[in-house]
Amino acid sequence: MKKLIIAILVLGVLIGGGIVGFRRYRARQKEIIVTTETVAARDLAAIVSASGKIQPNRLVNISADTPGRVVNLNVQEGQRVTRGQFLLQIDPKSLRTRVEGGAASLKAAEGSLGQMRQAIETARVQLEQNQKSLARQRDLWKEGLTTRESLDRAESDAKAAESALRERERLVDSQSARISQERASLQSAEYDLSKVRIESPIDGIVTRRNIQEGETAVVGTMNNAGTVLLTLADMSKIQAEVEVDETNIPQVALGQVATVTIDAIPDRTFRGHVTEIGNSPIQTTGGTTTGTQATNFKVVIALDEAVPDVRPGFTCTADITTATRTKVPAVPIPAVAVRELVVDVDGTVLPQKRPATQAKPGTPAPAVVPVELKPGQTRKETEGVFVLRGGKAAYVTIKVGIGGERYFEVLSGLSVGDQVITGPYSVVRGLYDGDIVTIDTAK
Repeated sequence: MKKLIIAILVLGVLIGGGIVGFRRYRARQKEIIVTTETVAARDLAAIVSASGKIQPNRLVNISADTPGRVVNLNVQEGQRVTRGQFLLQIDPKSLRTRVEGGAASLKAAEGSLGQMRQAIETARVQLEQNQKSLARQRDLWKEGLTTRESLDRAESDAKAAESALRERERLVDSQSARISQERASLQSAEYDLSKVRIESPIDGIVTRRNIQEGETAVVGTMNNAGTVLLTLADMSKIQAEVEVDETNIPQVALGQVATVTIDAIPDRTFRGHVTEIGNSPIQTTGGTTTGTQATNFKVVIALDEAVPDVRPGFTCTADITTATRTKVPAVPIPAVAVRELVVDVDGTVLPQKRPATQAKPGTPAPAVVPVELKPGQTRKETEGVFVLRGGKAAYVTIKVGIGGERYFEVLSGLSVGDQVITGPYSVVRGLYDGDIVTIDTAK
């Protein structure tokens, strides 16, 4: 009998506890539990993040100026080289033959020019003799001591000698032009011959070697880029080339400070500054952009410190500081809500009360308040926060400035010390003016 009484008592206690717990649960279900944070003066920095590649400040592609077979390759990929160091040589036999042939042609042309000049001297002497003979015949003709035939013959001989002299002078001019042409061809061949020996134009590293000894180098043309034999990179000064979204480009300016993180060196960050901002978007494959693709612009960040063991093409991430603020009122980013509210004719924002049809607190607010507008009233999308006042939520419109990592700068609407509701996010979305809230002290 005692056991039965004890069992009944225990059962009653359990049922009573369950009823009390259920009532408390139901009461808590009707409560709006929120977290809050006090507006404080903070130092803020607006950051634009972008990813890209590490590239040297100077990158040189070595191509062949003359076609031919590579007969001496003196460097390996990854090798450090200095300015003027011998890199490779192209077979010079055909070019040396051109030089020797050009030199022989020039010498022969100069010899012919000498002969022509000698012929000019001979023609000039002959002209002088004919002119003297003509003068004698004219004197004799005046005295009647010669015939007309002799005078005409002397005049013809003088004219023929003068014509022969002019012809030889023209031949000399033509030969002089030919010699200039032969000399230019020889100089061109000598220049091409000098290009078979390729030396490094910079101090750097051989980052790529695209040819082996014995292969043939091809010279580039309009439709053919030619053979890039070697790629040299000056790694003494490096830069990060990152892609910044079009929405962030207006905030980026030359000289802004940036920190760069290299994936291959994860434990360090490197200082830098913006040195170049692209004016045109980065073209995708095919050279066109469509509305479904993101539009990015190239931004170049020069690193201000040396990076050990870095290689071109390393993936990196850059955080560009576009603006800073010191000791300004700041509100947590999750606390800011965007609502479409009714604005009166004088610009006053009317409070958004919970509709009578929406009995359950904390449910998301509708995008457009189903309120019939009065004359002069309009709907306006506003930014604001819910401030805790007397245990109730009050929506306050604010104007924000720059955005930091966790906080927005407050330009107007709030003061240091105001307590704003920060979460949970789903609850903030469903709050209305005048809702009674309970602070979650555990958080």
